[in-house]
Amino acid sequence: MPQKKHNIIVKAKVPQVWNFVCSMDNWAPLVPGYIDHQILCDKVSTWEFKTDFGLIKKKIQLRVDILTWQEPSKITFQLTDINEKFIGNGYFLVEKAEESATKMTGFLKIEALGTFAAMMNSILEPKLEELTEEFTKNVCQKIESLQYDNNIM
Repeated sequence: MPQKKHNIIVKAKVPQVWNFVCSMDNWAPLVPGYIDHQILCDKVSTWEFKTDFGLIKKKIQLRVDILTWQEPSKITFQLTDINEKFIGNGYFLVEKAEESATKMTGFLKIEALGTFAAMMNSILEPKLEELTEEFTKNVCQKIESLQYDNNIM
């Protein structure tokens, strides 16, 4: 099953990072290729985004179920593909790095199912690395920009 973890230091304190990542509305739009998302309830949402697998561009629709909220350190979630045959899970882990910096880890694991699963999983592997890194960086940059905006006022 393809999986990838990416760590980054955010120039914000743990409570500020947690306040951002504890709301799916904050981080869903930061998925690379984001089109739309809908919150169905506190722990369930659907996400739609476009991605490319080499020459093939696909519109992906996922159901995201929050499995655990471990304030202020970890959010785990399950991914279920609505229009294809993929399953997966992931998490955000928040750890104090310094007085005013936080280590954030983003993790994604996605597995293709069905007839062409082996082929799709081999295509997914490098794409998942790119997606996980870009998504984690986008979240961190957004948190830092909010910190910057708040410090100006």
